[in-house]
Amino acid sequence: MLCLGESMALFVPAQDGPPESVRTWSRTVGGAESNVACHLAGLGVPSAWVSAVGDDAFGRAVTAFVGGYGVDVSGVLVDPDRPTGLYVKESDGSPVRYYRRGSAASALGPDLLPKLPLDGVRLVHTSGITPALSDSCLALMRELFALPRTHLLSFDLNWRPALWPGRDPDVLRELAAAADIVLVGADEAATVWGTDGPAAIRALLPEPATLVVKQAADGATLIERDPATGEDRPEVFTPALRVDVVEEVGAGDAFAAGFLAATLHGTAGPGHRLRAGHLQAAAVLRTRDDVCGPLPADTVERLLAADDAQWAAAHIR
Repeated sequence: MLCLGESMALFVPAQDGPPESVRTWSRTVGGAESNVACHLAGLGVPSAWVSAVGDDAFGRAVTAFVGGYGVDVSGVLVDPDRPTGLYVKESDGSPVRYYRRGSAASALGPDLLPKLPLDGVRLVHTSGITPALSDSCLALMRELFALPRTHLLSFDLNWRPALWPGRDPDVLRELAAAADIVLVGADEAATVWGTDGPAAIRALLPEPATLVVKQAADGATLIERDPATGEDRPEVFTPALRVDVVEEVGAGDAFAAGFLAATLHGTAGPGHRLRAGHLQAAAVLRTRDDVCGPLPADTVERLLAADDAQWAAAHIR
């Protein structure tokens, strides 16, 4: 599997208090697509991440971090002129602050396409973050989505309002319509498209064979087209697990990885695939990091095999 998109140095406060008072920060790494790649590698799915970083310490740190999870980073470009992006989380609940304007990844464009290691790749995953970075990134996404392909194309809306001032978010529906698998938060769809619920989102996006609507702490709904009839199968809803949440950032990427990993295995039913997404999200919800290892294997196996009552009663601490 190949994941394409920007990753950045991530600074997390190592003490409580307003950001202007915090003196100690922990440096890690974050980025939606590399998060997915790292989770997939942890779940046993061979994964590659392609992006660009600056020829700087942060770029080396980002590449080493992602590669440390077992992800193939040989396709990452090093830009000698532009810096690696970074972003900052704040402990007082303030929105994430991005420092990515003019970053190495924002200069990616259609000339990347011939360099993509697509041979043998079963699925390419990207998100709605990349087309917001620059005109060249938008052109890259449009040409990537228009390529003749033997692989599946997965697209996570990943709405980031801070990236869209002065840009037209209508392109997100265009890109989603060209994908095979679309993941979208119900709250995101309401904001970007004015839709309300899975049925309305499906009416707006009838093209993808697979649509997953993430409904935050309530759960997730899967709508899939039957390839034999061309008609949608009945919706499948799976409630989210009860989790002692430390932080929510990164949980959507973890869910995507769990769902996609189960999808690539090819034998899991719809409810199993949604549960796999919830289980991976639960692992991240218990940390302040965007990436972490999966839950203990015995817990995962037990909950994947649980009946509905046992699933509903489960509590991840």
